[in-house]
Amino acid sequence: MKGKVHKYGDNIDTDVIIPARHCNTLDFNELAKHCMEDLDTEFVKKIEPGDILAAGENFGCGSSREMAPLAIKYSGISCVIAKSYARIFYRNAINIGLPIVECRAFIDDLSDRDEVEVKIREGLVDNITLGKTYNFHPGDRIVEEIIENGGLVNYVKKRLGKIG
Repeated sequence: MKGKVHKYGDNIDTDVIIPARHCNTLDFNELAKHCMEDLDTEFVKKIEPGDILAAGENFGCGSSREMAPLAIKYSGISCVIAKSYARIFYRNAINIGLPIVECRAFIDDLSDRDEVEVKIREGLVDNITLGKTYNFHPGDRIVEEIIENGGLVNYVKKRLGKIG
């Protein structure tokens, strides 16, 4: 995954990621049009497919709505990198197949619009703009497989197909 970074601060909650007033649709492309709009009205206009969302501590805090990672994924963001995540957001992101990374040092050195490349399997994130590479824990293989399959439902369907 390679793209420009869109950097935000700490405690970005699910109400900011996708305001509740827009959670009345199952059209994820429509939902994505309102991603981050209460924090940054230009967010969706700035995104190019493959871009990366970066944030500080406790990203995705607040409600347990699965719509938050869905809005991010369908906006064109390829990966989220943060210092830490709210537990329910972390699990929801995996369940819907949105790659997420925790990497504190990377966030500290990062500037908005830096060009970066994320190598999930290797546990590396390169800040191309700065010429620096950072390590992160790549996670369990099962989590990788869920994300590679586009989420938990697709992963289970694939596994059941192999079993039966």
